[in-house]
Amino acid sequence: MSVRVFVPRDAAARSVGADEVAQAIATAAGTDAAIVRNGSRGMLWLEPLVEVETADGRVAYGPVTKDDVAGLMAAGLLQGGEHALRLGPTGSLPFLAQQTRITFERVGLTDPLDAEAFEQHGGLTGLHKALALAPGAIVDEVVASGLRGRGGAGFPAGIKWRTVLEAGGPKKYVAVNADEGDSGTFSDRMIMEGDPFLLLTGMVIAGLAVGADEGWIYLRSEYPDAREVLTAAIERARAKGWIGANVLGSGRRFEIVLRLGAGSYVCGEETAMLESLEGKRGIVRQKPPLPAHEGLWGKPTVVNNVMTLAAVPWILAHGGAAYAEHGVGRSKGTLPVQLAGNVRHGGLVEVPFGITLRALIEDFGGGTASGRPIRAVQVGGPLGAYLPPQKLDTALDYEALAAAGGLLGHGGIVVFDDTVDMAKMARYAMEFCAIESCGKCTPCRIGSTRGVEVIDRIVAADGAERERQTALLRDLCTTMKDASLCAMGGLTPLPVLSALEHFGEDFAR
Repeated sequence: MSVRVFVPRDAAARSVGADEVAQAIATAAGTDAAIVRNGSRGMLWLEPLVEVETADGRVAYGPVTKDDVAGLMAAGLLQGGEHALRLGPTGSLPFLAQQTRITFERVGLTDPLDAEAFEQHGGLTGLHKALALAPGAIVDEVVASGLRGRGGAGFPAGIKWRTVLEAGGPKKYVAVNADEGDSGTFSDRMIMEGDPFLLLTGMVIAGLAVGADEGWIYLRSEYPDAREVLTAAIERARAKGWIGANVLGSGRRFEIVLRLGAGSYVCGEETAMLESLEGKRGIVRQKPPLPAHEGLWGKPTVVNNVMTLAAVPWILAHGGAAYAEHGVGRSKGTLPVQLAGNVRHGGLVEVPFGITLRALIEDFGGGTASGRPIRAVQVGGPLGAYLPPQKLDTALDYEALAAAGGLLGHGGIVVFDDTVDMAKMARYAMEFCAIESCGKCTPCRIGSTRGVEVIDRIVAADGAERERQTALLRDLCTTMKDASLCAMGGLTPLPVLSALEHFGEDFAR
């Protein structure tokens, strides 16, 4: 019998040679090995990570290059033999063993497009339970779970679903925001590439809950691997009867359509995304009306992020109360955190809310890759605050981060060491807004451009003139924060003002 050898087909692994490694092992092993292209375990510094199935469980090796394969085979790779790249049993690796994997429980275990393996690993349990419940009962479970939108806003998902359920009209939609554009974020991509059926079943459950029979995925065009996997997954799910005219023989219809974005960051905002889905220019809509009342093509629409919907099948399978047992305060469940930037062990960590930033960066991330002291950490993407080292004991919690002057966003953490120039980072935040603004509102469109100019004047000035320009920048940030139409302009002041507050010396160099 052939030994199963797992080599990720995740985009991060492929970018560092996973395809070549898989081919080299297949050539060297011949019929002695069956190569399974699984999802990434999230230990990105070890990619390509190779796992071998043994009688004692899976054994990991990494990072493996194609040039390592001959030596690994000679050392008994297919038997889990000793080698300098041998890491030991995969599940015992500290980075994985300390996590609480709920959303990512299957990622890395199987071929993402193996529908039978998905079913064998309990992937359909939540959908079967949802089909046995009334729509209101499904919503009640999501409300009980305390699940909040993982896309950044943190709005309770169950409340949003209930609003759509109670909205009138014969046609409703589920729209998935897969336009993952924040710097240092990749959890959506890893789910779409590593467990796509999870997202699809989450969409079906949402449709059952609110009375929608159609779901649309808005995928960023920069994710070609995710597009390939999702396209195949939708076809296979339809062939299995998991989506289509008769979901699992229930008589319920739910179709799924995949659409590509066109590279606009602002289309991560829900109403701009809906405009783009409708074939229009991706600009922000006035609210009200909310998408829950008038969303896609004017119909009541559930708009959720990938991570939000990916949490739903587990909630239905195990109950909302079981999900709510994880986390702290109003931040329930687990969050897939993405560690990036100047960090030794970058990757994905799924843990319950309540862990500190310090524990994530030092215990999981291993500190900075450069070995130099941490100077700043940005949480929540390019619109998130820059936090100084004295705030690293802040808990990963919506309310705790807000109290510390930051935001959680999509759970991305970007680390900087003491060589960073925070005046340049503040300028980058303003410039990013100027480039990515949809242009609909003046505070964002004009304010960001003027903000870049003012920061340049602050850095070039001294004495009283620097103070005058700094006061002008603060006033401009207040205008943007209070008067912008959406979070693009409203949150851009956050990284700028945090840089001024905590790293003011960088503006006076």
